Amino acid sequence: MTTVDNEADRALKAKHRALWASGDYPAVAAELIPALGPELVLACGVKPGDHVLDVAAGSGNASIPAAAAGAVVTASDLTPELFEVGRRIAAERGVALEWVEADAEALPFADNSFDVVMSCVGAMFAPHHQATADELVRVVRPGGTIGLINWTPEGFIGNLFATMKPFAPPPPPGASPPPLWGSEEHVATLFGDRVSDLSMRRQTVHINHCATPIEFREYWKHNYGPTIAAYRFNAEQPARVDELDHAFLDFLTTWNQATEPDRTAYDAEYLLVTATKR
Repeated sequence: MTTVDNEADRALKAKHRALWASGDYPAVAAELIPALGPELVLACGVKPGDHVLDVAAGSGNASIPAAAAGAVVTASDLTPELFEVGRRIAAERGVALEWVEADAEALPFADNSFDVVMSCVGAMFAPHHQATADELVRVVRPGGTIGLINWTPEGFIGNLFATMKPFAPPPPPGASPPPLWGSEEHVATLFGDRVSDLSMRRQTVHINHCATPIEFREYWKHNYGPTIAAYRFNAEQPARVDELDHAFLDFLTTWNQATEPDRTAYDAEYLLVTATKR
């Protein structure tokens, strides 16, 4: 990379860090998708004594269950502001793990360092997918496991991003859409022949946190970094904010599966990926 590229990359990563530090992502992870971390740990076959790296770990949705399973866990994330909540949850559950600030595209760990490298709807948000995949493969030992949970393009979260896209800041050059990590073909291409036993299956997690679509829209607006960024990008254009509000509400109303009044229910599809490094 040139000096200009390095500077641009640092600026981009600073924006990503600020994005995920805004709002309250630990609340989103705990209130909407608490089952996904344990699901990933189970799929990866984490056992006592395994050295596990959780990439883009956030507040430890997968890291903490892995530590509870007896693994030696390193939780890494570009946004260390999320670690405070993670440390508190880990202490409450009586488990210990290491928290390390790290970029998923340039992990500060040696080659072949971990038995399991995993990421629960985290690494998919790094902008350069191939660089991220290369790092996941590099730091896991031969015969070790890579495990991922990624939102699919066709699912609820994929469509949430599609709804926000016309209102969101333009992506940086070379960036790929995060939900592409939920495409089987894309994942297979990223890992290529460097892995074996590549398993990919689509599953859903049920979300029913808010009573109405309007309440759920406000929840996203106050807690989820990408949604906050979209609203901030349009803050000086009230008409655009109103348009985004309506588009977001239409999306949440259309996708609401609840049949009772004052209820919401959404099945969010994800791709569960496991593979073995050759």
